[in-house]
Amino acid sequence: MPAFVVGKRTKANAYKLVEKIYRVTDGAIPLFTSDELRHYRDALLRVYGIREEVPKGPRRRGRPRKPKLRPPPELRYAQVVKHRRKGRVVSITTKVIFGKEHEVNELLEASPVSTGVNISFVERNNLTVRQQSKRLGRKTNGFSKDIGRLEAQLCLALGYYHFVKEHYGLRRESTDNRKKWVQRTPAMAAGVTDHIWGTRELLMYRVP
Repeated sequence: MPAFVVGKRTKANAYKLVEKIYRVTDGAIPLFTSDELRHYRDALLRVYGIREEVPKGPRRRGRPRKPKLRPPPELRYAQVVKHRRKGRVVSITTKVIFGKEHEVNELLEASPVSTGVNISFVERNNLTVRQQSKRLGRKTNGFSKDIGRLEAQLCLALGYYHFVKEHYGLRRESTDNRKKWVQRTPAMAAGVTDHIWGTRELLMYRVP
């Protein structure tokens, strides 16, 4: 299940999101892409950055200077920049914030899902979440007034989407002559589970 944070696009929420990604990954730093919101750069440095103490000069008085954060060599982060004219997007470019451009291109060439810097995956995920939860629908009477209940409902909706709901695009041809296809869920495709969960199993599962 992807990490998510409910709230406005603030610096604090950007940090919460990157911190959640850090906790659910296996230690390897993924390739990060986003729009040009400046908070993501600060959040990535805060979570993945390497602290460097600033040495105090022999004649320097006063308080010691705050340590600096520098990106680790394996951190690669690129942004999608939208250029607007009279409120409309007229062109889209990309820029590399952390890492080298050829390093980002090498990672994209090896990627099985994307060949360019984009935000289409997160935009598609946003659409999927809206379709799974009426509470996120615009201009409806189903919106949430309590952020805690909204987060709980989103966890349930995403759990159902990834573990219970069969996805047509993830099915595989069956080796059993009695049926043509083997249906799968996103969790099965990711290797997290080996079967399609029932709603009861999802609700009764004890999270570690």
